[in-house]
Amino acid sequence: MITISACLIVKNEEKILARCLDSIKDIVDEIVIVDTGSTDKTKDIARNYTDKIYDFQWIDDFAAARNFSFSKASKDYIYVADADEVIDQENRIKFLQLKEAMLPEIEIVQMKYANQLQFNTTYNFDVEYRPKLYKRVRSFCWIDPIHESIDLEPVIFDSDIEILHLPMSNHAPRDFEIFQKIINRGEKLSKKLINMYARELFIAGTKEDFLKAESFFEMLLEDDSYSFSYEERKAIQCVLVRCSSLKNDLPKLLKYSLNNVAGDKPSSEICYELGEYFFGLSDYKEAIIWFYNAAYETECELNIHYGGDYPLKKLSACYENLGNIEQADAYNELAKQWKAE
Repeated sequence: MITISACLIVKNEEKILARCLDSIKDIVDEIVIVDTGSTDKTKDIARNYTDKIYDFQWIDDFAAARNFSFSKASKDYIYVADADEVIDQENRIKFLQLKEAMLPEIEIVQMKYANQLQFNTTYNFDVEYRPKLYKRVRSFCWIDPIHESIDLEPVIFDSDIEILHLPMSNHAPRDFEIFQKIINRGEKLSKKLINMYARELFIAGTKEDFLKAESFFEMLLEDDSYSFSYEERKAIQCVLVRCSSLKNDLPKLLKYSLNNVAGDKPSSEICYELGEYFFGLSDYKEAIIWFYNAAYETECELNIHYGGDYPLKKLSACYENLGNIEQADAYNELAKQWKAE
């Protein structure tokens, strides 16, 4: 049977840490806790489960903290856990079965991350696979009988283990603060982080969060060094259209909207914003066109609700304002059905 180190990075998690550690203490062989500056009883609670507790000075870099935690692990595999996660009894059994049956060539195990939509996370699916278990020491293998090279692709296994995500609060304010600090330091965000920033804005951002981000996203469209693809540019346009709408800046709203809808695949988020613009003018017939396009003719870039219950509810409101109660009720029911699914 393989051995597993569970590695966590924590800060002020006294309300939920025991819940997490209780759910994994009997299925892992080592627990490593890296504390990034707790001022509550987090470390006292951790001492009930492990003596491998380390302090790490927080530098607004989760990757650095994760790397430090990995450096303290000693077992065959490393399980990456967060304090707001829980593994129930059914999935603990599956976890132990995986330990017994793990093939040595497997380097990464993905597990189902569940219950995401309830807490406005940056993900658009309630259950999705995430890499959670990593082989601590990786071996390299030469491949190809001629022009040989090292095989760098990890061997990944998709397990049926499900992890419940049960945060006490939304992490978006913390994330937005970190994004702004990185930008203010003049550091360049990866394309992945740019998309995550845009997605998190559309899922959990306030008006203030959007307006703070506006100048950065405007700069991105002028920065040729990124070489954004068509799809990547659409996500940036979505953010800028929302910012323009929030500021009632019609020229910019038209500029970024037209750039988007002129393409092959307009974005639901932008069609929705155009619907909101005409709804605000009480031009409900025009608003219906754009809300309908958001719901049925386009695809979401950042938040699935903009292609589902959000425009359906607005279609209901448009028809109600036009006195067509039957159609209003029909769209309201569709919105409820979409959300239930």
